[in-house]
Order: sequence, then C-alpha cells, then structure tokens
Amino acid sequence: MNFYLTDYKNRTWPLPLNPSEFKLTAERDDKTVTVVRLGEISTLGEDKLQSLELKFTIPTDIRAEHYTSAPKKKLAKNGQSYLTWFNWIKNQRHLCRLVISGTKVNFQGVLNTFEYGMEEGYAGDYIVTIKIAQYKPHRAIKVGASKKKKTAKKGKQRSAPPKKVGRGSKVVVNGVLHRSSTGSGPGVTERNAQRKISLVVPGAKYPYHVTTLSGGARGWVSASAVKAV
Repeated sequence: MNFYLTDYKNRTWPLPLNPSEFKLTAERDDKTVTVVRLGEISTLGEDKLQSLELKFTIPTDIRAEHYTSAPKKKLAKNGQSYLTWFNWIKNQRHLCRLVISGTKVNFQGVLNTFEYGMEEGYAGDYIVTIKIAQYKPHRAIKVGASKKKKTAKKGKQRSAPPKKVGRGSKVVVNGVLHRSSTGSGPGVTERNAQRKISLVVPGAKYPYHVTTLSGGARGWVSASAVKAV
C-alpha cells in the first residue's frame, strides 16, 4: 500500500512513510428540534463536505533511511522538498488528489491544512499533518436591471460557435482512458459516456482528466475524445 498525492499540474509523489491511520469523514447536516407532545425529532439535512486527514512522518534525509514505504527512486531527495511542496499546494488554492493503492480511496479536494514540526527532541524526522477538504464548484450569478430588448434586423443566419471545454465542463467521452496525461497506462474505452472534466493540462497529449458526474475518477483522455454538452 502506498499513498500518492498529485497536484493540479499532474506532478505525483508518494509519501515516504505510510501513516499509521487515515480518516475519511463524511457527515450530513442533520438537526435536532423539540416538538410539543412528541419530544426531540431529527430533521434530515444535506451532505456536508467530506474531508480526509493524514498524520505521518517524513525523514529529513530520505535517501539515508532504509525504512521508507515507497521505493526511493520515486521519492523527493529530502524531507524539506516535501514540506515546500505541501505548502505550495496549499497556497496555490487548486485541486489536488490523494490515491491510496490497494483501496478504493481516490479523494479529490483542496489542501487547506498543513502542519509540521519535530517531536521528543529528535531532529531526524518531521511530523506532518495535512487535511484535504472536498470542493464543490459554485459560481455567483450577476443579476442586472432588465433592459428593453432591441429587435435585431433580419440578416444571414450564422452557425452557433462551438461550446468551450474546460475544468468543470460536462462532456460526452468517446475514447481510451489513460492513467496520466502523458498517455501511460491505457485502459478501457468510453463510448458516449457522460462525464465531467476535473483537471486540465494544456499542451499534454491527453489533456483532460474526466470523472463521473458524481465525482468518481475515470482517467485522462485526448482532446478529440471529448465533446461539450
């Protein structure tokens, strides 16, 4: 089992040491009210944002340690590189993804908590805590004063411009799914599948990462494989 974190630029590093535990929190916004002659009752609310919290150890000198969980060739050169990277992900305010191999955990969100330090007077390890919170896209709608519509003069009818495709777009996918934007790990073929774009890597061979409409990860596809709906 390994813990892989991927930033919005599709750079992936595994954690040097697996956490002893992880917690994925899913709650609902239920409330309790008191009703006359009935007592307390529960009113069912909507789902709250999910979150995933990890506490783990990072050696200061990764290359010198023999007890890392992931192969050293896949790791950063030292502990400070990880700390700098975590802080960069938090400050960029973009989506990231945590995948735990050997499980069904494939969690996308924003890294909004990053804490580190040393314990018990030992300078060989950093003790790190990160928290990734679910992100739901939203957008405010600007409402202005209504204006009298002008009647346009009749002229030649022009074809409608093509719909733009970007992060958050709903699309129909017809093509092969890949594990990364470079095309590694080709897998199943999607046919007329309604999906949503979660990540975009401009200039990549397979620039769009698609998910199900409910957020389940599917893979990377080429630009020709997606069509806006």
